[in-house]
Amino acid sequence: MTSLSHPVSADVGYARFRFRWVARGQWSLLMRRYDCYLQRLELAELDAWQLEDLGLAPEDIRRECAKFFWLP
Repeated sequence: MTSLSHPVSADVGYARFRFRWVARGQWSLLMRRYDCYLQRLELAELDAWQLEDLGLAPEDIRRECAKFFWLP
């Protein structure tokens, strides 16, 4: 007689591992996107002379700051 508890428990363990792995990846992606959002906010606050020093045009800054937070 075979026991079904062993294969089922092994599958549950793998499913938990896979869920944690996927969840960590999603959390990491969300944090990277949020970091881009914060950088865009800081970029929008720079003065004209600072932008010129960086070699950026005001049109580039407006285009970058208009992006949605989930875009890289």
